[in-house]
Amino acid sequence: MKKLIFAVSLILFSAIGFNAQAAVVGETQNFYIQSDYDLDGRSEISASLIKYSPNLYFYIDQEFWHDLDYGKQSEIRRILDDLAKEFEDKIYPTLTDAFGSEWKPGIDKDERTTILFHPMKNGFGGYFNSGDEYLTIQVPNSNQREMIYLNSQYIDSNNEKAFLAHEFTHLITFNQKERENNVFEDIWLNEARAEYSSALLGYSDLSIGNIFRKRVEDFIESPNDALCEWENKEADYGVINLFIYYLVDHYGIEILADSLHSEKVGIESINYALEKNEFEKSFSEVFTDWTIAILVNDCDFSEEYCYQYEYSKNLQIAPSLNFLAADGKSSLTISSNLKSWEGNWYKFVGGKGDLELKFIGSKQNTYRIPYLIGDSSGNLSLDFFELDSENKGNILISSFGTDIISVTVIPLLQTKTSDFDETETAVPFLLQASTIKKPVISISFDKQISEMTEEELIDRISELEGILNQLKSQLHKTTVQKFNQNLYYGIMHNEQVIQLQEFLKNEGVYPEELITGNFLSLTQKAVIKFQEKYRDEILTPLGISEGTGFVGSSTISKINQLLGY
Repeated sequence: MKKLIFAVSLILFSAIGFNAQAAVVGETQNFYIQSDYDLDGRSEISASLIKYSPNLYFYIDQEFWHDLDYGKQSEIRRILDDLAKEFEDKIYPTLTDAFGSEWKPGIDKDERTTILFHPMKNGFGGYFNSGDEYLTIQVPNSNQREMIYLNSQYIDSNNEKAFLAHEFTHLITFNQKERENNVFEDIWLNEARAEYSSALLGYSDLSIGNIFRKRVEDFIESPNDALCEWENKEADYGVINLFIYYLVDHYGIEILADSLHSEKVGIESINYALEKNEFEKSFSEVFTDWTIAILVNDCDFSEEYCYQYEYSKNLQIAPSLNFLAADGKSSLTISSNLKSWEGNWYKFVGGKGDLELKFIGSKQNTYRIPYLIGDSSGNLSLDFFELDSENKGNILISSFGTDIISVTVIPLLQTKTSDFDETETAVPFLLQASTIKKPVISISFDKQISEMTEEELIDRISELEGILNQLKSQLHKTTVQKFNQNLYYGIMHNEQVIQLQEFLKNEGVYPEELITGNFLSLTQKAVIKFQEKYRDEILTPLGISEGTGFVGSSTISKINQLLGY
């Protein structure tokens, strides 16, 4: 399935060709194959021509073929008859109509494409080697013909048609992209286009054993896989399927076709195709919509946030659940990493009061952060974080735990748009959720206000001011608890460290403002600044002049004093 790209310093699509010779069933031919795919690690095999049709040659590895008894060979011949008919009547006209033609007659001056079946390792349906489209003086192990490879162990599988369509799409892509435009398509989009060929031909459903069902299962198992990072893993195929099906659902097959025929590649080619087809949205917006759709998948909520494709209509991702304590102040911090074009879904439930959500991203990066609010009636509403110039932002949601029962945040990094590698760099971010339970206030008077004298009114106002001051003090204490333990470098995931970091931020000695619960170098530096700020009260009594970064008894005493304890 993976397209192998060969780096050739000088690309020559030579006019030198080979005269097509009449094919004879039963003839043998030596072929180079990819040892990484072959079951026995071979790099060259001998294969027999079993059948040919107007557009195809079917060769089968001789070792595999001769190990079969006569009955099995006869069965495979019948399978190849059906496969040839399917290709000639459906696969070839459908794919070439949608995407254009393969190189024809091609480097070998033969109208037919060669299909070579040989045993491959489990999980590989087939592959395409672009090196076969070059002369051996450029690529020594080139077979010098239009050619694709299929796993002989799946030759009687119901998915064989889909595998053939997938690899033939790669053959078309080579001609349309590399030969015609002299550019190499991004692997993720090359594979996504080939994967969508199954839907185009009606081969994708959720029946047991179907390859599309397997792709859905792969996505559900690893939904956080980055779309554009390509490591040839099952998760890679899962995410490109679910995204590309959404893309074509909403914007049409023309997006894949026009992106293929452009001189641009990857994300830039999708943006080109969207603009050409007069859509106002960019790839960034489409990807963001998809991350919402895969969570909600409800056309009644919005046509943008659902699938039209029959076998994707009921698909929904399960977000990562995060529970907040039911009573009083509750705080939860998520400190993780993001890769560009990677989906992450964090759902916050539990807790009561006002919910504050803070996001801190890395500077000089591009983020989009949608969030969905779920109310007690089952309704959803959508909004986005607004980030400042330092990629910090926060939102406040009232009545959390009563009228509002959940908030799901989808942090998306959308910085990199080209030159993707097998392993992309992850960028750190922080997401913090905090709740504060509101105190219940009950005030009664023994007289109606209209019946009070001026003196009585002044007395009541004085009482109310005293109550208000008490409430402010109580609210402050429910927000920040009294410090009662030593804190020092190396403490991780600690609630009091979170409160310490909030305190240091408010004191103006912690410019990074990273509320992580982890006492590391930045927190230590902030403690030193605080200690030196109050040097006479913290350090001088201990006989030292410079801050230590250790939060001991004298430092704790000063902190608690400033907090009103």
